[in-house]
Amino acid sequence: MKKEKELYREFLQSKNLKLTKPRLIIMEAVFENHEHFNVDDLYEQIKKKHKNVSRATIYRTVPLLVESGLIKQSLRCESKDIYEHTYGHENHLHFICERCGKIIESGFNDVAELIDKLAENESFKISEYNLGARGLCSDCQ
Repeated sequence: MKKEKELYREFLQSKNLKLTKPRLIIMEAVFENHEHFNVDDLYEQIKKKHKNVSRATIYRTVPLLVESGLIKQSLRCESKDIYEHTYGHENHLHFICERCGKIIESGFNDVAELIDKLAENESFKISEYNLGARGLCSDCQ
């Protein structure tokens, strides 16, 4: 997490912002957990240890983490944005269970190669992938 913290600090400095204690707490909470998360989940996680970090502060800080490139909005489920780490993570597919909400990550080298070829044919430069499929996980079938 040391590298992520330094990258975040540099990003904030480039925006003339400081790495305040609440921003640091939020960033650390994001990187302590390696699961997908939404802002409400993050708030519940943080308030267990830090009662003084408000939901509003988290809502203002998450877009900064996205803009920094450390996390991204990867999905939208039940009207909530779902985020995940991007720094140090390979592109992957998301399989989302429509019944229980479970999110399964899967590598996608063959699909990525096909998408890259299609993009090349269209002279299109891809900056990121965001692929997913909905259905039922093995527990819910």
